[in-house]
Amino acid sequence: QVQLVESGGGSVQAGGSLRLSCAASGYTGSTVCMGWFRQAPGKEREGVAIMYIRGDLTRYTDSVKGRFTVSRDNAQNMVYLQMDSLKPEDTAMYYCAASDRLLCMSNTLASSRFNYWGQGTQVTVSS
Repeated sequence: QVQLVESGGGSVQAGGSLRLSCAASGYTGSTVCMGWFRQAPGKEREGVAIMYIRGDLTRYTDSVKGRFTVSRDNAQNMVYLQMDSLKPEDTAMYYCAASDRLLCMSNTLASSRFNYWGQGTQVTVSS
């Protein structure tokens, strides 16, 4: 199976930036999509950004468009989330996810399409 480990979370003031990293290991050859999801206390898990491992298609939730950028380095099995202009409402536990399913690239950034998950990294944005 695939193992995912996130890093790069922390505490930052509003307007600041963070770069999250996700390292994938194990058998990654069948991976189709990777992405980032987040969950704040009392809220449902939300898809932030997802992407095909091969190709250039990416999808973002509306609230982060123009502020967050997802990228990858396939040779190193790494996925990144660059977060700029952070807002207090971005505060959440951020999870890296991977999927070997052909329909993982959903318009709704559905977490149910992903079957491998990291343990999360906390992002806290203060006002």
